Amino acid sequence: MAIQWTNDLAVGVIEIDNQHQELFKQINQLLEACHQGKAKESVQEIIKFLEDYVVTHFGTEENFMLQYNYPRFSSHKSQHQQFIMSFAELKNQLETKGPGPHLVILTNRVVVEWLNTHIRNVDKELGAFLKKVI
Repeated sequence: MAIQWTNDLAVGVIEIDNQHQELFKQINQLLEACHQGKAKESVQEIIKFLEDYVVTHFGTEENFMLQYNYPRFSSHKSQHQQFIMSFAELKNQLETKGPGPHLVILTNRVVVEWLNTHIRNVDKELGAFLKKVI
């Protein structure tokens, strides 16, 4: 099940929106690789990219929050940290069970649902704040 970027997900900060779109693209590649039964190494490459990219993306958001003194920085950062721990579960499943339908289900639960909910609620709130101060 691919995830679709739609304009209602835009937070209104170009750098953040571009990174979100890249995350969606990479997650779709991961889901497709699992559906196609690609080799574990291929899936691991995508997972590694996502792992690094998520850290970069969260760093971008957190830098904006610090730079503009965002009042909800701590709770927002805490959600980022929780996601990183959940993503570690995904990596562990890949290592222990390899790619397959179980990884697609876990990716949808851990990554897709979290990202959609996080963007629609937490990141949109950050975007509204940033549009006022930038």
